[in-house]
Amino acid sequence: MAVTPAFWIGRKVLLTGHTGFKGGWLALWLRQLGADVRGYALPAATTPALWQVAQVESQVAGDLADIRDITVLTSAMQRFEPELVLHLAAQPLVRESYRAPAETYATNVMGTVNLLEAVRATLSVRAVLVVTTDKCYENHEWVWPYREQDALGGFDPYSNSKACVELLCASYRDSFLRASGVALATARAGNVLGGGDWSPERLIPDIFRAWQEGREVVLRYPQATRPWQHVLDPLMGYLQLAQGLLSNPEPHAGAWNFGPDSAGLATVEEVVRRLAERWQGEARWSNSADAQPHEAGLLALDSSKARQLLGWSPRWSLDATLQHTLDWQLAWQNGRDMNTVTREQIAVHQGETQ
Repeated sequence: MAVTPAFWIGRKVLLTGHTGFKGGWLALWLRQLGADVRGYALPAATTPALWQVAQVESQVAGDLADIRDITVLTSAMQRFEPELVLHLAAQPLVRESYRAPAETYATNVMGTVNLLEAVRATLSVRAVLVVTTDKCYENHEWVWPYREQDALGGFDPYSNSKACVELLCASYRDSFLRASGVALATARAGNVLGGGDWSPERLIPDIFRAWQEGREVVLRYPQATRPWQHVLDPLMGYLQLAQGLLSNPEPHAGAWNFGPDSAGLATVEEVVRRLAERWQGEARWSNSADAQPHEAGLLALDSSKARQLLGWSPRWSLDATLQHTLDWQLAWQNGRDMNTVTREQIAVHQGETQ
């Protein structure tokens, strides 16, 4: 099931989190496919932000509002009357969840409850895709990749809040949405890389900030192994899954993993080394000697379900992902039109999937 442009032309999609990193890329991809997209999110959390730099704000109308405000959210959804809801709005940072656990749960858990209640009050909605995370599993630090039926958990508040979201989505699907003809799925993606991410305390933004300023980047978890992938790869999976939810609801309602194969697994230090080989200038790093909050040391996903039932697989290797990410960053530093650059990368990726 490839991403089919004809499927999306004129289709009304409400996208929460459109001012964020993944949301910004997805908003532009949906517009490129011809969808009628409306966003709902807080203002961009960083300066600069993909939202402004790639001119998402001028191409995707939306409400700058809080997902925790159910009255405003419901009103916005009912006014727009979407057929499909893609829910990406979240507090997305592990370390921030240690500093602000209550806000993390309020945004991620109760924000999703508010979204699903708004869906119940909006008769036009036929399908909902809620994006969670690969960190929603009860992580045993074992070598086997996690499958959709494995136990949920989450040590830190962010990961745990996303496990809660998975459980509440299953409850809403069984208790309310299936009976009313609304298909609901959840998507669990690996660590995403790509241009336009300026989030604090994320690996690639930390690297670029340090090396641009001539500093060494300090690695907090150098031996942590993650499933790395370009942001466009899981977004492609979301689009394929959304097509399935609308065209054949029942087999597609449920949980789905979207992660790279074993070649996409690498330690933090290995990712830094590969990026340093491509950097145009001095590229130094060191390992932090300070104690760090707990994060999983080893994490991998089994995406057999998406591969077999959706025909999905990542299109860009880790090396290609790092090269495209660096190309985007250098284009921004050189003053290029980043809306054009972002759309060009989407077109290249989409062309390789057809």
